[in-house]
Amino acid sequence: METLSDTQSITMFKEDCRIRGLSNYTIESYISSLNLFSKFLKKRGYTLLTVDRSVLREYISHLRQNGIHQKTIENRFSAFSSLYEYAVYEKLMEKNVVNDIRKRYLKTYKDNGGNTNQRKLITIEDMSRFIMSILDTRDKAIALLFAKTGIRRRELIAIDLDDINWNEMSITLKHTHKRSNRVVFFDYECAFILKRWLKKRGLIADPDNKALFVSYIDKKKRLNRNGVGYVFVKWAELAGLHDSSSDKLEDKFTSHCCRVWQNTFLRRAGMPREFIATLRGDAINSAFDIYYRIDMEELRKSYLACIPRLGIE
Repeated sequence: METLSDTQSITMFKEDCRIRGLSNYTIESYISSLNLFSKFLKKRGYTLLTVDRSVLREYISHLRQNGIHQKTIENRFSAFSSLYEYAVYEKLMEKNVVNDIRKRYLKTYKDNGGNTNQRKLITIEDMSRFIMSILDTRDKAIALLFAKTGIRRRELIAIDLDDINWNEMSITLKHTHKRSNRVVFFDYECAFILKRWLKKRGLIADPDNKALFVSYIDKKKRLNRNGVGYVFVKWAELAGLHDSSSDKLEDKFTSHCCRVWQNTFLRRAGMPREFIATLRGDAINSAFDIYYRIDMEELRKSYLACIPRLGIE
C-alpha cells in the first residue's frame, strides 16, 4: 500500500468531500476531527492510514477519560469511517477498520420496550416560559427562530440579512445537500423579536457583516455553531430544561429539540403531513411527492394558522 503522510491523506480526503457535494460545515467538522486524531496518533508512532483496532480502542478510552461526550465521540468516528471508506475506494487500505469498533463500542441499542432515549418534547406553555426567560435580545431571537421554524443550527448561522422577506415573513435558507425546500416561514411573534434584535444589532455589528446573528466578541464575524449551541444550552439550563451532567438524551434540551417541537405541534394543530415535510426540507421519497406540487401561499397560510402562539412580549 502507498504510504502517505496525514497531511496528504487529509488534503486528498477534503477534496473528495467537496467533489461529493458535502456541506462546508460537514467538511470542516470532519477535518477538525481528523486533525485531532492525527495528533494523538503521532505521539504513538501511527498515521491515519496505519491504525488498527487497538489504537482505535485506546482513542475511545482516551476521549472518555477526558470527559468527551458520547455524541462527540460518535461524530468523530463517523468522520474516521468516512475517511477510511475513501481510503478503501482509492486502494490505500484494504478494509475500513472503524466499522467493527463503532458497532461494538459506540452503537446504542434499543431494548424490548422500544426507544427509551428520545429527544425531549416540552409543552407549548414550557416553550413560552423558556423563551420569556431569555433576557438577551439576540439569544431570545435565536431560540424563538428555532422554535418557530424548526431549522437546523447550521441553517440558522448561515442566514444573512437579505435572506429575510419581511412582506411574506419568510426566510430563504442557504443551499445544503440535505434540504430540498429552502423557504421557511415565521409568524408575527417571531417578527417582533427579530426586529427588536435588528435594532440592537445595528448598534453593535460591523457594517460589512451581513450575518443575521453576529458575535458579541468579534463584531466582524457571524455567530458560529458553537456559539449558538452555547447560548441556547445556557438559557435552557437556567430554565431547568437541560441537564448537562446526564447522559440521557431525554434530559437534554438543545436547539434540535425545537425542530421536534415545531413539527409535533404543527401536526397536532392539523397541518397536512406533506406541508410539514416541505417545511422540514425533506427529500422527495415517493411517486406522490414527484407529481404533487405544494402551493407556497397555501403553505404559508397553513403555517400561520397552525404554529403555536407563545404570548411573546
